[in-house]
Order: sequence, then C-alpha cells, then structure tokens
Amino acid sequence: MTEKEKMLAGQVYNPGQDEKLMAELAACKAKCLRYNQLTAGAERKELLKEILGQSGESCHIEPNFWCDYGWNIKVGEHFYANHNLTILDAGGVTFGDNVYIGPDCGFYTSGHPLDVARRIGGLEYAYPITVGNNVWIGGGVRVVPGVTIGDNSVIGAGSVVVKDIPANCVAVGNPCRVVRKITEADETSDLNWKK
Repeated sequence: MTEKEKMLAGQVYNPGQDEKLMAELAACKAKCLRYNQLTAGAERKELLKEILGQSGESCHIEPNFWCDYGWNIKVGEHFYANHNLTILDAGGVTFGDNVYIGPDCGFYTSGHPLDVARRIGGLEYAYPITVGNNVWIGGGVRVVPGVTIGDNSVIGAGSVVVKDIPANCVAVGNPCRVVRKITEADETSDLNWKK
C-alpha cells in the first residue's frame, strides 16, 4: 500500500515517504494562502469550491482558513465558519447541512503515536470526524480524531471534544461533556444554555 492508501484506511502512515501526498499537501496550502488573500466575491467562492472535496451551494468560510488536503472535506448546504478555521483532513471531515462554526476552531483528524521512536520517525494516523446536521459549534472549539457530533447539538465555546456527542444536546468543557438535552422549551427560551 502507498502511504496515502494507508492514511485513507486509518492505518499508521508516514506522509513524508509519499511524494504525491506531500505534493497534494503543498498544493492545498498554496490554495489556502491565495484564498486568505482574496476579498469576498466570486473568485474566492470559486476557489473554496476548488479546495473542498464537496460543498453545498451556500458555503462560506471567513479567512483565515487552512486545511491539509481539502479534497477530504465534505460540507453540506448552508455552512458558515467564522475566522481562523483549521481542518486537518487526512482522515476525512464531513459536515452536514446548516452547520455554524465560531471563530478559532480546529478539526484535527491527525494524531501521532504515543511512543517516541515511531512519533519522531514521522508516523501518524488519521481518523474521520463527522458533524451532523443543524450543529452550532462555539468559538475556540477543538475536535480530535474519530469524533462524531450528532444532529442538532450545540458545542459550547472553548470545548475540547474528545469523544462522540449525541444528537439534540448541549455539550461543553474540557473534556467536552453533555450538560443537558435540547428540548421544546428552548424554542421560546431566553437563549441561555445553562438553564
């Protein structure tokens, strides 16, 4: 298997040993740099579609935006991400419809072995991240490899999501944990997630 094939299969791989993979990484970084330098408009919108593997018609990401490969990111309809979004997409990141992401958020599918010898040898792994439909992610949130966030959930600002979050709930903290379910009462509440 190539290192790219290992990466996509969720196996330990060495990206530095795959020239094609490194070229794809460099090409995406160049596109992100260009994207971040453009003002809002048709050219930036078209470049975003070129960077992402799949996106709905209504997709907007404020600069600065950085990702590793781009082609391994799938975005649904009505997607909005505020400034300073980082997506390490080696393992694949999928966002559903109506997803809103606050500023300074990161989605990291990549990780490294715990043992020093393999880690300093350049090995890493990548597990997919999935964000469901109608999810709101507050500013400064970090999501680690292999996590799924269920439909209709809200992740509070500053959270570090290290395990799956079920649908229809509010989750906050480091590590992120469910604090309550979202109920019909929230349709008329004063917007305070703590109640």
